[in-house]
Amino acid sequence: MKDFSKTIENIPACPNPKVPGPAAHLIHLTDVQLRFTDIDMLGHVNNNAYFQLMDLAKTRFFADLVDGDLNWRNPGVVIVNINVSFYAQAFMGEQLGVLTGVVSISDKSFTIEQRVVNLETGVVNCVAQTIMATYSKETMKSVPIDGEWRKMLTECMGER
Repeated sequence: MKDFSKTIENIPACPNPKVPGPAAHLIHLTDVQLRFTDIDMLGHVNNNAYFQLMDLAKTRFFADLVDGDLNWRNPGVVIVNINVSFYAQAFMGEQLGVLTGVVSISDKSFTIEQRVVNLETGVVNCVAQTIMATYSKETMKSVPIDGEWRKMLTECMGER
């Protein structure tokens, strides 16, 4: 996977003391471009748009994790739960990015953390924890995480 550590280190610290520190070693950065349709009647990024930005970042994170060799027809991963806390508004023209890291891994699921961050100011707009489970498309049942995937996810955890 590409090394984003220098870029991530250069993002200013979040000025909001109410934003908790990361639960994951945030190792991946996806720059995102806001679209006109992401803005609501109040002039800021609609809360629903953050989910789309984080989905894009998940896709890029997993593709980078396997160096682009991901079978999109049968990834064997489903989202089980998403919890998001919103901390600040974002507006059109802001340079946003999504930071992603792996929080934990169990037998059949893993948890990732994502943060939508203003890359210029360090303001954290939201923090999400997503639980994802591995499953078989044939049986439609949960299955243990594949050994190779477990190894890659574990390496992502790094030191916190």
